[in-house]
Amino acid sequence: MDKKNSQIIKILKKTYPDAKIALNYKTHIELLVATILSAQCTDKRVNIVTKDLFKKYNSLKDYANAKQSVFEKEIRSTGFYRNKARNIIGAAKMILKDFKGEVPQSMEELLKLPGVARKTATVVLSHAFNKIEGITVDTHVIRLSQRLGFSKNKDAVKIEQDLINLFPKNSWFILPHLLISHGRKTCIARNPKCPECALQKLCPYYKSIQQNSLYTIKSHG
Repeated sequence: MDKKNSQIIKILKKTYPDAKIALNYKTHIELLVATILSAQCTDKRVNIVTKDLFKKYNSLKDYANAKQSVFEKEIRSTGFYRNKARNIIGAAKMILKDFKGEVPQSMEELLKLPGVARKTATVVLSHAFNKIEGITVDTHVIRLSQRLGFSKNKDAVKIEQDLINLFPKNSWFILPHLLISHGRKTCIARNPKCPECALQKLCPYYKSIQQNSLYTIKSHG
């Protein structure tokens, strides 16, 4: 890891000492369900939905036996509820049938489940089984990776590979949590709070804004 990226990690750790997963869960299946629901949805909204959902569905069998039309209504506010309902019920059935009722513990097996792509699999592996096989890439991580100059790619899988090449494995777990925390609080999608950002001096995006501002002033001066 080069000096600049090491500094970025250090500053973010100091700024967000409690950075961690925002989803609420107690069991492996709850983590899987919550992560599937979090696609194109805020963790805050997911936690509101799962508060009641987890009381009703206590086991893998409960999800496998759920009536899709009912389940859709229960998760409707998370968006894409038809696909999510079908995938969660399908994943539960597959886990019971093919994995002896236990959430799979490998990337290869998790990716076989309906609705599970690398992001979901990485979250489940790292938080349920303490297995770090990749870097979780969500919309915040995508945005910050581009702004901080970690990647020029827009595809999540390619961005993950860029991050893997830039950062040592011992930082793969905490890195997305730090970036997500910073993305939620400061480096927001629209009108990022650059003037109060702790990464100002290390950020290519901020430097480009400054240069554009100077150019505009000179052009209209």
